[in-house]
Amino acid sequence: MLLRVRGRSIAWLPPLVLLAVIALLDWNTSGEFRIISWIVLVPGIAAAICGVWGTAAFAVLSLLTYVAVDTSWPHQYQTGLPDFILVAVGGVLAILACAVRVRGEQRMLHMRDIAETTRRTVLRPLAPGWGDLDHAAVYLAADSEARVGGDFYDIQPGPYGTRVLLGDVQGKGLAAVEAAAALLGTFREAAYHEPLLHTVADRLEVRMLRHVRYTAALGRDDGDRFATGILIGFPEGASDAPYTIEVVNFGHEPPLVVAPDGVRSLPPGDGLPLGLSELAYLPPPVLSVRLAPGETLLLVTDGVTEARDAAGAFFPLRDSLARAVAEDPRTADPHLLVRFVREGTWRHCRGQLADDTTIFAVRRR
Repeated sequence: MLLRVRGRSIAWLPPLVLLAVIALLDWNTSGEFRIISWIVLVPGIAAAICGVWGTAAFAVLSLLTYVAVDTSWPHQYQTGLPDFILVAVGGVLAILACAVRVRGEQRMLHMRDIAETTRRTVLRPLAPGWGDLDHAAVYLAADSEARVGGDFYDIQPGPYGTRVLLGDVQGKGLAAVEAAAALLGTFREAAYHEPLLHTVADRLEVRMLRHVRYTAALGRDDGDRFATGILIGFPEGASDAPYTIEVVNFGHEPPLVVAPDGVRSLPPGDGLPLGLSELAYLPPPVLSVRLAPGETLLLVTDGVTEARDAAGAFFPLRDSLARAVAEDPRTADPHLLVRFVREGTWRHCRGQLADDTTIFAVRRR
């Protein structure tokens, strides 16, 4: 139902007002200019904004109003049976049209629920403080109707520390979602059980290759499917002293380290995207990076870095962050940081996202 005030539907109001206006105007016009047949518009308006039963009620009410108003005129001015048939047929057609519209809306809502369930399955909700990390994330699908795409992220605590993964599957559509789900499933198991981060990286590469072979066996054209990503390992330990994290970069934009005193980039790394090891396999290096307490890692997909304004200029993420942190050091907080980047990206591209966009910020609690 459309048109709600304080949670209550007032969709019945426009067709009711139109019905009353047509009846009053017809009553106050001359006999040579009758407009009572215009009442056929009332069920049509109801069909667009009311439910089936509401439309049926207006179809009946329109017919009764037509009879009452028309018979109140002298016989020579009555429009008679032809317009009565017009109003009756118009009401029936309006009811049928409303039924089709309501069925389409119900199907659309069902598909939206499926898309939302898929999104929650791929990008599962993360509890506050999960893995002893403060974190915040936002995902914006380029296809606002689909609400899910090839971007993925997750946090997996385990006996060997907490591992974080963010990535972007090449391509769009359900095939990209399927590849993202496969990688996340492997990450959640390997990140928990494997003691070494490079073993987790190897497991992700093998999973991507297996997925591509599987889709090829099904006859699908996914032979060039790959994914960029960032894999990070946070060690166990207190957060009140500098600590070392491990980073594996699979051809992704390197994360930014955002602190109250400035912004810097992590080393880019030399790893290939996941799924390309058969071309030239070089194990991705595991980089060790020193972080201070209060420093936040910002990981984004190319929906942010490749956002363009009207002149075609890319979003200056690092410079914008540096200015924001200089003005307000609290911007380094994960939730404030994600909000700032989301709003900045949205303004820069004027809401026209060219690709799925993920903004993910984490730091030790």
